[in-house]
Amino acid sequence: MRSIPVELTQRYEQEGWWTPDTLGDLVARGLAAAPDAEFRVHSAVRPYAGTYAEVELTARRLAAGLRQRGVGPGDVVAFQLPNWREAAATFWATALLGAVVVPIVHFYGRKELGHIISDAKPTVFITAVQFGRMAYEPDVSAHVPIVGLVGGADPAAVGDSFEDLLADEPLTGVVAADPAGPALIAYTSGTTSRPKGVVHSHYGLVHETHQLVAQNPRDSGKQLTATPVGHFIGMVGGLLMPVMGGNPINLADVWDPGLALALMRRDGLAVGGGPPYFVTSLLDHPDFTTEHLAGVRVVGLGGSSVPIAVTQRLAKLGITAFRSYGSTEHPSITGSRYDEPESKRLYTDGKPLSGVEVCLADDGEILSRGPDLCLGYTDEALTAKAFDQDGWYHTGDVGILDEDGYLTITDRKSDIIIRGGENISALEVEEALLAMPGVAEAVVVAAADARFGEHAAAVLRMHPGHDLPRLDEVRAHFESSGMARQKWPEELQKVDDFPRTASGKVQKFKVRRDISCAL
Repeated sequence: MRSIPVELTQRYEQEGWWTPDTLGDLVARGLAAAPDAEFRVHSAVRPYAGTYAEVELTARRLAAGLRQRGVGPGDVVAFQLPNWREAAATFWATALLGAVVVPIVHFYGRKELGHIISDAKPTVFITAVQFGRMAYEPDVSAHVPIVGLVGGADPAAVGDSFEDLLADEPLTGVVAADPAGPALIAYTSGTTSRPKGVVHSHYGLVHETHQLVAQNPRDSGKQLTATPVGHFIGMVGGLLMPVMGGNPINLADVWDPGLALALMRRDGLAVGGGPPYFVTSLLDHPDFTTEHLAGVRVVGLGGSSVPIAVTQRLAKLGITAFRSYGSTEHPSITGSRYDEPESKRLYTDGKPLSGVEVCLADDGEILSRGPDLCLGYTDEALTAKAFDQDGWYHTGDVGILDEDGYLTITDRKSDIIIRGGENISALEVEEALLAMPGVAEAVVVAAADARFGEHAAAVLRMHPGHDLPRLDEVRAHFESSGMARQKWPEELQKVDDFPRTASGKVQKFKVRRDISCAL
């Protein structure tokens, strides 16, 4: 694990950012305070309607069943499930046991799943027999001692059914665990070709949950969570934040903008934001009307680069939008509140949050540290590369700080295109493309160039009814904007959609690969 300077540990404890609470304490206290709160799963294949108390009972029976099988603090419990009741029960049961939870995005294939199981070495693996293209493959988890299957037992008797793991009598209380120890291993969702295991402590997760709830207290009530709970943002937003406030939990196991709009109208649900794609796909859907604005009145955007064109569009609709910045490694680095000046909410990624420090390296790279920063990676070499002895995390992102301390992300170091020795910001080119009529989404990556080494290649997703612009039209647009000629895209491609991570972020490494293969 990374080195945490003693003075930082003392500061986090003295300021109350780190407390003796474990993740299990947080979950148990919240569930006990609102036993009758609604818990619903909106699903075509496994719908559910119940209460906190009913799902907690399942979680406590699972915890007791696993404890009878020898599972306890420090053991690793992995699950790969859609946003179903059993996912919440597994997550809460693991927290109550003081074990280490490994949520896995449900549409990961055998390559990613095999890597995660090999890397995390779980004692328990709980998954679904079948969901969409996902199907249980016994050989991938053959070395895991305890396997539980949602949807029935495996015909080859390689795994028990989920119900078989439930004890008759539920676990009482919370099993004690070290709050400084690991509580979660979250695997990065594919912005690189191989998921990285990010280890979080109880200290960090408890602080992160408190911080997000306090950051925007208006972002509460009946929120719809369709981001997979196998991803960090879906897990915290769907299974922890509502519990702190006793708010209803509404999960959806697929992201369907039409269904989301119908639920907003029928059940009064709200969509509080996330990566821009989840919001823009609602606005672009033919069923969207002004009646739906009540369900997106306050929108927090983050999880990927937030184009100015998107925040401006939301503001024109009367939606209060704000931006935030973080990562799996450091979930909440900066952010704005809903009541801050519009110029800061729309055009910056906010100020450092409680306990967080931010500085810029000589090359503009953002360095951060704070009470919610992870303990490091499962790979010691990655930890040594990303964290220094003073506790700073080297994010790989590039940004600027204004005179008021607000941060704006300008690029990723890996997204800088070097054309003939000149640096080109992919984000700057993408922003310019989004200002063209009909462009719904733009991704710019480096393409090989025999003369200049690299040049900018633009891949566009167009609004329905709009054709891909011609290259001469793009050049005319960039010339009128005054952007330097070397930054202009030199090739164009059109896609119906981009390869995405579970949180909606575009997987640029796949776009680069596709560009390379097309040459």
